[in-house]
Amino acid sequence: MGRFRDDPVIARAAPFLLFIGFLILGSALPKEFDVQSIHLHTTWMVVVRGAVVALLLLWFWRGYAELRRPPAARPADWALAVATGIAVFLVWIGIDQDWAVTLRSAGYRPLRDDGSVDLMQAFARLAGFSLIVPVMEELFWRSLVLRWIERHEFQSLAPREVGWRAFLITTALFALEHDRWLAGALAGAAYNWLYMRSGNLWVPIVAHAVTNGVLGLWVLHTGRWGFW
Repeated sequence: MGRFRDDPVIARAAPFLLFIGFLILGSALPKEFDVQSIHLHTTWMVVVRGAVVALLLLWFWRGYAELRRPPAARPADWALAVATGIAVFLVWIGIDQDWAVTLRSAGYRPLRDDGSVDLMQAFARLAGFSLIVPVMEELFWRSLVLRWIERHEFQSLAPREVGWRAFLITTALFALEHDRWLAGALAGAAYNWLYMRSGNLWVPIVAHAVTNGVLGLWVLHTGRWGFW
């Protein structure tokens, strides 16, 4: 178990793969679960998913040297992270044409029977979306995949040494992960650039968290649940 916990690839891939597994499980559940009293599909699956992934990240935490002992980042890097996060949010809601969206869904709707927003559900979704997902995805896509494509001994590779081939492949794969593939590609390229520029994984994590946090608040304000 100790070797499993200390494996750098497993530590960065396991939380992401578990999250994807929850998504697949949720999509495979019969739709009648949506109207059951426990609201398994629309409510508790999201809560359980976020909690389990967060616990797994904590269990692997000692292996995330880039998060525990990150290299120094300049003030400009943090400013760029926030600005990029907002820019990606604007791109995400702005590119909504059918040709740029592979699949449209109803999204996550934290609503009571009377149509009002259930604040507990909304908070659970927003917390997972803006705090857990950015850490999980940046560990997988930037810390692992981006560098592993360039060099399999990825931990010895500085982000600034990543080449265009790894940059483009990771961008394309990140796009394929998302229904809004064009917005996903632009987001992946932006987060790659921030990581390679700063050398600090927290910089793209902050940008990703800003994107997801602002998007979540926008969805709650507008009721555009399909973006969630």
